[in-house]
Amino acid sequence: MCCSAFLKIMMFVFNGIIFLAGAAILGVGIWVTVDSSSILGILSHIKDAPPELAQLANVGYLLIAVGSILVIMGFLGCCGAVTENKCMLLTFFIIVLLIFIAEVAGAIVVLVFKPLVNDILVSLNQKFVQAIKNDYGRQDDFTAVLDNTMTQLKCCGYNNYTDFEGSPFEQSTKLYPEICCSKETSKCVLGEAEKKEVDGCFKALVKLIEENAGLLGGVALGIAALEIAAMVVSMVLYNNIGK
Repeated sequence: MCCSAFLKIMMFVFNGIIFLAGAAILGVGIWVTVDSSSILGILSHIKDAPPELAQLANVGYLLIAVGSILVIMGFLGCCGAVTENKCMLLTFFIIVLLIFIAEVAGAIVVLVFKPLVNDILVSLNQKFVQAIKNDYGRQDDFTAVLDNTMTQLKCCGYNNYTDFEGSPFEQSTKLYPEICCSKETSKCVLGEAEKKEVDGCFKALVKLIEENAGLLGGVALGIAALEIAAMVVSMVLYNNIGK
């Protein structure tokens, strides 16, 4: 009886965490989908972008789907443990198992196709720079999204200030975006941009990911451990019901 009560408490705790995590991911997914000025919004403005990267623009919908599944999982797990409903517990176990298998498969795919990443990034570099030269200063939505991204990451262009050479903005104003120069400069001209040497957004994004790689890895391992523990507890509780 004591063991059963302990398992119920553990199941409730595990699924409470899963439910809250799902709600948080769902909220982020809704925010990313609604916020057209986010960094992912740039991908929708790049013509002939690689299909793999073009799909990143839909990551908000993926987060909404994942968040919704986690919320449902948390609800099933909590209700199944409290009511001792074997159907709910079994459904919970199957969903967690499928998600765990999908995560492992995804990790394997990333490792196997890692050599292709450099080729995709080279292609993205060319298309991104071409999009800047064609549309920055001409299309208001693209210009606003890129300005917002550069401000958030404190970067200039995809590679550096040279990406803006020949763009409608540079042609009409003979200037570069303010972020490409120091704040003390009233006008960002070529000489000031060369002197400042602000990193491109690709380099800034890679640096941001590298700085948080340990945190991201820890979160991923924590989620995997939580899923395994939840599956074990749910099955033990499932087998103990009715005994």
